[in-house]
Amino acid sequence: MSLEIVTSPALRGVTHGFFTRKGGASSGVFAGLNCGAGSSDMREAVAINRDRVAAALEVPQNRLAMVHQVHSADVVTVAGPLPDAPRADALVTNKPGIALAVLTADCQPVLMADRDAGVIAAAHAGWRGARDGILERTVSAMEALGARRSAITAVIGPTISQRAYEVGPEFLDDFLADTPDNSRFFTNGAGDRYLFDLPGYGLHQLRAAGVGRAEWTGHCTYSDPQRFYSYRRSVHAGEADYGRLISAIRL
Repeated sequence: MSLEIVTSPALRGVTHGFFTRKGGASSGVFAGLNCGAGSSDMREAVAINRDRVAAALEVPQNRLAMVHQVHSADVVTVAGPLPDAPRADALVTNKPGIALAVLTADCQPVLMADRDAGVIAAAHAGWRGARDGILERTVSAMEALGARRSAITAVIGPTISQRAYEVGPEFLDDFLADTPDNSRFFTNGAGDRYLFDLPGYGLHQLRAAGVGRAEWTGHCTYSDPQRFYSYRRSVHAGEADYGRLISAIRL
């Protein structure tokens, strides 16, 4: 099976892709293109999957730059191959031939580019990282490399949609403590539960950061098990582990 790569017209002219789980070497609950070295999948299978991604991006695997994601607001500026994955949740570069990649399984993968300045970024933005400012700090790191906020295009890839993201009242309270305006990202669920709009929250933060264009591809990871891995779906199914999707961009 060949790889399936979701791309965005908004990033036309920039090599990028939100890879689905199709076309990989993993099996079992990881069946497909699991690129998560932190999963309990076979290391050989994950290495094959990452090789396939690097080949699709036309870079050697040592120029597929990734970080050890920790749900932080930390950003790494990449000037060359990363021998060790630093603890961070976003990467930026202005160097051609380096692909920046993040892993997700419900969280938001966000790819960004200022074509004119030749600056790109990839960010992993779950609710915690987004709330702590990972997207704003990624835009600032791009600006430090010469990007202009108004010239940045940002695209959120496959992520969990509001209809599948049930949270408790304490979750809502924390967001309302930041600003009462955050109520717009919640709707009522069953009982005392609420449904949280993670991509809506991400788009709001990107626009507040001043990017010129911000979009979501509209794909829900939870509701499409044939194409996407989902942490929350794996928990609901009682599975022991789950695969990780990869999203990447390069100049």
